[in-house]
Parts: sequence; structure tokens; C-alpha cells
Amino acid sequence: MPDATELELIAQQLRAAEGSAEAGSGSPVLETVFFRGRATLVIEPERVGAVLALLRERGYGFLASLHGVDYYPHEPRLGVIYELLDMEKVDRITVKLRVGSASPEVESVAPDWPTADHQEREVYDMFGVVFRGHPNLRRILMPEDYEGHPLRRDFPLGGEPVLFTYNESETHGSPP
Repeated sequence: MPDATELELIAQQLRAAEGSAEAGSGSPVLETVFFRGRATLVIEPERVGAVLALLRERGYGFLASLHGVDYYPHEPRLGVIYELLDMEKVDRITVKLRVGSASPEVESVAPDWPTADHQEREVYDMFGVVFRGHPNLRRILMPEDYEGHPLRRDFPLGGEPVLFTYNESETHGSPP
């Protein structure tokens, strides 16, 4: 893991590459978090491709995982988390971004990071985040005609009724 000082240096390098000196002034990096030995960059969603490309140049060449998160009831509600590894230094860095639930869209990184292909499809399927430019963005776990996104925190619990002998008359009518 990069330590807190190295994380700040990475953030400064990302800001310099984008031509801004501080967070919030057009900077791709909104925040840096170093908690329990984990280095995290919180970035602008529009700049995910550029940020990951610069991290790849720094040696973080392996996208280990890509996750979706629902921060309900807070806005921006939906998040995408990228875990990058530097295989030579055995280093890990987390990149987070958040998008609003009204228009949950972010640029796809699958063209540059092939491991993101199925992981972006899973985040799309389970959370509803649309990845612009994805080569095959469609459901991967749920049926194509399924309505809703099951891992969102406001998804109704309970699902479909299960047919047992004690409730058969309630779910499918009385037997003949």
C-alpha cells in the first residue's frame, strides 16, 4: 500500500496532469483517504479513464476488481470502486467515484482494462450503473426481461412467493 504521504503525491501528480493545483478546482481527485492501511482516491466520474491511465503509468497495471455500491439515502447515491494492483511493488490502490441515481452513467474502462468487461456488466445488472462505451452492456446474472436492480438498497425484499403445500391455495388457487 502506498502510505499517506505517497497517496498525496499520487493525487498531486494526477492534479498536475490535469492542470489544476488543488482539489475542487477542476481537479480529477476530490479526496484522498488513508484508513487502516488502505489508500483510496475519490475522483470525478468524468475522469475515470484518465485517472486509471495515469495510475497504469505509475505501475498499477492490473485491475483486480470493480464493484458497485449503493449509498442510499445519500446522494450521489451509486458508487463504483476500482481496485488496482502494482504487481512489481505488490501495492494496491483503490479508486472510488460516485454518480447520482437520476443519471447513473460513467465511462467504460473495458476497452483499456479487459478484466472490467464482465465486472461492469455485473455492476450494471445489480445496481443499474450504465457504462458508456462498453462493448456488450447487457444483464449478466439476471434474466434480460428482469425489472429492477437487486442490490440497490431500496429494492423490495421478499421476492416471489414460494409454493409449499400449506400455502398452495393462497398462491395458485385451490386444488381441483
